[in-house]
Amino acid sequence: MAELHQSPTSLCCCRKSLLVSGNRCVGASGRPSAVPGLGPGTPRCPLVDVASASNFSCFQLRHLHLDLRLNFAVKEMSGWMVLDLVPVQPGVHILVLDSHPSLLIHSIDCKVPGAGPEEPISLTYRVDPFTDYGSSLNISLPPAAKPGHLIQITVRYSTTDGPAIWWLDPELTCGQSRPLVFTQGHSVCNRSFFPGFDTPAVKSTYTATVRVPDGVTVLMSASRSSYSKQDRVFEFSMELPVPSYLVALVAGELQHVDVGPRSRVWAEPCLLSCAVKKLGGSVERWLGVAEELFGPYLWGRCDLVFLPPSFPIVAMENPCLTFIIASILESSEFLLIDVVHEIAHGWFGNAVTNATWEEMWLSEGLATYAQRRITTEAYGEAFTCLETAVRLDALHRQLRLLGDNNPVSRLQVKFEPGVNPSSLMNLFTYEKGFCFVAYLSQLSGDVRRFDCFLRDYISEFKFKSVVAQDLIDYFLTYFPELKDAAVSQREGLEFERWLSGSGPPLFEPDLSAGGALTRPVQDLCDLWRTSKAPNLQTLETFDLSAWSTFQIVLFLDRMLDLSPLPQDVMASLSGCYSSLFDGLNAEVQIRWLQMVVRNSFYPELPRVRAFLHKHTSRMYTVPLYDDLVAGVMKCVAVEIFNETQRRLHPNLRRTLQQILFQTGTSNQNQTSPTFTNQNVPALSILASSPSPSPPPCLTPFPQPVATATASPAAGTTIALRDVNVSA
Repeated sequence: MAELHQSPTSLCCCRKSLLVSGNRCVGASGRPSAVPGLGPGTPRCPLVDVASASNFSCFQLRHLHLDLRLNFAVKEMSGWMVLDLVPVQPGVHILVLDSHPSLLIHSIDCKVPGAGPEEPISLTYRVDPFTDYGSSLNISLPPAAKPGHLIQITVRYSTTDGPAIWWLDPELTCGQSRPLVFTQGHSVCNRSFFPGFDTPAVKSTYTATVRVPDGVTVLMSASRSSYSKQDRVFEFSMELPVPSYLVALVAGELQHVDVGPRSRVWAEPCLLSCAVKKLGGSVERWLGVAEELFGPYLWGRCDLVFLPPSFPIVAMENPCLTFIIASILESSEFLLIDVVHEIAHGWFGNAVTNATWEEMWLSEGLATYAQRRITTEAYGEAFTCLETAVRLDALHRQLRLLGDNNPVSRLQVKFEPGVNPSSLMNLFTYEKGFCFVAYLSQLSGDVRRFDCFLRDYISEFKFKSVVAQDLIDYFLTYFPELKDAAVSQREGLEFERWLSGSGPPLFEPDLSAGGALTRPVQDLCDLWRTSKAPNLQTLETFDLSAWSTFQIVLFLDRMLDLSPLPQDVMASLSGCYSSLFDGLNAEVQIRWLQMVVRNSFYPELPRVRAFLHKHTSRMYTVPLYDDLVAGVMKCVAVEIFNETQRRLHPNLRRTLQQILFQTGTSNQNQTSPTFTNQNVPALSILASSPSPSPPPCLTPFPQPVATATASPAAGTTIALRDVNVSA
């Protein structure tokens, strides 16, 4: 990246010079929450986010500034943070920020512009426990802090290996020559990156100054950037308000290629050409389709950075700079869906954000609907129906496993204090949320009319945080004839039942337009579901080499539902398809290998071993280790782990050790959450990872199929891996 190594005013990832600080937007501090009634004009109560220790409602956050130095030798970020705050309530003498035990506070001071001497005032503070995923930083404010007057709080701190910060040694990168570090803030991890109001209810602009060693390129989720080669300093500015979880950083040996007028691909040099070839000019095409549907793209840049297999999730929709795991490059169709989903978040999730994590579907359900509108316009209805069929199959598979009364299947899940909101990242957030949005679209009478509604919804609420009440009120106001017809109270389809009821979606869209792609899949499954293998002449009419990835995935998912199979049937399946699957992408391979493991089909075991030697990402290792340990092949799993553990990230290594050597189950969260709701027993979910490993992302892993066993009643213990599945 030749442009980076010039003067202090040179251009970086956004190809724009930094504006002089001072033109700062003021972000919304959240919107009021709704009480259980869902009618327009319902009284509101103050917003409460039980996942945040902060007293964010007492202040308006105008701006955040970070000044950090990255030290790869000791794996430490150190520097300071400045918060521009305006108290909004009288009598508030304490500022409470979200923090984390991995974050070491050195000093805190305060400036009150216009209140006398400009010298900063040293402040007293204390750190108190809050939850397993954070702590509270309590700061005593000076008497000069008055409602309506700006104060500037400076916190000097250092942080190392908290759940938001992932340091990769060279051997864990794709090039294996230089170290790399990245952050992952969703949902509540960024409190280990910097102290602040770690809640989606609060948005602000931010700037950052980052100092690094020679040869290191820094990228952030920012709209403008510059680089001084002489000082080895990168500067960033996000001029639009964002919540704290969308502040993201990556630093390492990174290069780029422009793939469109407002998008470029970043990656390690050894990976860059592959990523560019896979994406081509598609990003600009997808952006153009999205803009036609939902209005202007607000963020300027739409860049992507491909990260090593240690990236703990598939993708993260950081504004201006999507993080995505390099492993997904193997499958063009999954890459397409994941990137389009993250683009959709530019409108739904980033521009308009759920105010609390208890209503995450407001981001994920709407983004999934928007993703499918984009793919329908770009690739046709049949393709979108096929992809949707794969996902809804997985949704119903989870319902069979969990039971219809399980509170985790609700769109609105009430957390008890201390519950990690990352545990809400499950298929219901995406697919049940999608079905509700699709139902609203059907009520509107015309999909194009609903597109216009979504466009105006974004225009109305952009850069704000909302609750379900806001969406529903706006919908009923936008379509007054539906309000007059009392559609929100239609028997069996009540909006309140959609939001607070457990179980399957009350409506699913018609997928018959994808029948030409899905019918052959079901026909082939029907041939194999008998106790005897079908004859080869019958199978010749099904040419799987001409099928798409999603068709083969749908076939294998449905065959996994039928497992265990008779050994002669497995032998026939292997003879017919194993060599074909072996030459396809990892999304196909992992599902076939799960069939191998779950059916104890030993002739194919060398393929399992080879796959786990090749793939070191969480998305392709944890599911197979889970299945190996659950069956009769634990000794094989231990042997493979011992051979490959040096190439695994420490967090993943600890997760696999938990699977192999303890009685707990694998998962990506660090707490044992309990969901509660009125008149429903609490649902306890085992979470056994001993390390502060990060949560699932907004695009969860294309997780293979969980074994469908007898449905546990609400209140029983289940493995979290059976909840966090693909979206």
